[in-house]
Amino acid sequence: MTETTDTPAADAGEKQPKSVRVVLLALMIAMMLAMLDNMIIGTAMPTIVGELGGLEHLSWVVTAYTLATAASTPLWGKLGDMYGRKGTFLSSIVIFLIGSALSGMAQNMGELIGFRAVQGLGAGGLMVGVMAIIGDLIPPRERGKYQGMMAGVMALAMIGGPLVGGTITDNWGWRWAFYINLPLGVVALVAVTAVLHLPKKRSQARIDYLGAALLTVGITAIVLVTTWGGTEYAWSSARIMELIGIGVAALVGFVFWQTRAAEPVVPLHIFRSANFTLMSVIGFITGFVMFGATLFLPLYQQSVQGASATNSGLLLLPMLGAMLVTSMVAGRVTTNTGKYKVFPVLGSALMIVGLYLLSTMDTGTSRLTSGIFMAVVGLGMGCLMQITMLVAQNSVEMKDMGVASSSTTLFRTLGSSFGVAIMGALFNNRVQDVMAERGGALGSKVTEQSAQLDAKSLEKLPVLVREAYQHAVSAGTHSAFLLGAVVAVIALAAAVFVKEVPLKGAGPKEDGTADAPAAQPPVVEAV
Repeated sequence: MTETTDTPAADAGEKQPKSVRVVLLALMIAMMLAMLDNMIIGTAMPTIVGELGGLEHLSWVVTAYTLATAASTPLWGKLGDMYGRKGTFLSSIVIFLIGSALSGMAQNMGELIGFRAVQGLGAGGLMVGVMAIIGDLIPPRERGKYQGMMAGVMALAMIGGPLVGGTITDNWGWRWAFYINLPLGVVALVAVTAVLHLPKKRSQARIDYLGAALLTVGITAIVLVTTWGGTEYAWSSARIMELIGIGVAALVGFVFWQTRAAEPVVPLHIFRSANFTLMSVIGFITGFVMFGATLFLPLYQQSVQGASATNSGLLLLPMLGAMLVTSMVAGRVTTNTGKYKVFPVLGSALMIVGLYLLSTMDTGTSRLTSGIFMAVVGLGMGCLMQITMLVAQNSVEMKDMGVASSSTTLFRTLGSSFGVAIMGALFNNRVQDVMAERGGALGSKVTEQSAQLDAKSLEKLPVLVREAYQHAVSAGTHSAFLLGAVVAVIALAAAVFVKEVPLKGAGPKEDGTADAPAAQPPVVEAV
């Protein structure tokens, strides 16, 4: 990659690749902080409730974090575009670390929920900052090389999160599940501060406070509907209907206001690019499928196949390993050829096939068979996860890199919320129906509080009821994954219409030379 700079660091050209790697390492640490947190906390929650009490507010520990992350994501992207990405990114790390420290010091459930919201505000800027800074540093044509690194971090977080969370909680106490973020965050903070030098910006335009408020209300209402619907409140309840009404009204008002705001939070002109809009759709579907799969696969393997809950993260290894390998291959091919349309199309098709295969699992399916099915889904996701961000960023101007990154991230986040809620509702209803059919009155009583039973609860059940529950979980996962396969068809339809616009930046020509970058990359100080 050719780097230009008007500082003395340019003389140390041979050191530049090392400098870029240092920055990327710091960015990957920050990305891991954002992804790892909820997975570590999940395994610590029973211990937290045992010490702080407040079981009735347990769901808010996760919901507060998710809400704050989703609502703040577009704002962080816009602030980065207006005032410079480095300062904005560093601010998000600092807020995340403050929230982590305060969460570790919480004395009751109310404090923990509030501090988790602070942590979520910072987390909203971590993912967006990573993607936007990579978009600034590395031309799209070269960016494929680093997809494997990002996919590896994602796989490591999903596999290692539950294991790390359990180990920390058992040996150091639940507070260290939050404190562990501090040393990692400080390393990222110091490395980014010392090595990364991006052009400073100072926009004269005022922040679009009305647009930010409308978007925050709309996103909050959507997340609450998908979180509470079918669990805290019935889908047809007045509270859910009110939230849907508020969400729709706020988002319609937001779109209307964005056409008039001087400096809109999400400039609607970015959606004039067909590729950007299609990538937003594919990102939403990928989030829908991925988080639904990671929720129900461990449940199926623990309840039906008798796997240990302690190693639940390892159960996803076939899917995540396949995703990692495919993402690396897709990145290399994209960098070497500049061609990328094949990956959204192939990825969507594999995802449909893999989800359909997962829907065929029953009480007799072996772990090897389910592992192969998961690998097919992983191959599909590997083709989609980073390509969607790459194409979305390539579809906008540099000045809109932040909002493009944040919008793509937001659609994926909202997709995961909808996926977990809708697939979860379908799963729960199917489990309860089958339990009533096979287990009779006792079966209905067992699942009237929750359709998801832990290992201890399963061991206490009579043999006939336990077998009925295994059949019920198989039926529930069949319905959930079949729905996922149907929804994934939308991603395939969107992928077919993607236009292969040449990627900006350096790439090998037939004579072996490289194209000139479309724009000068920012300064990365040599180390």
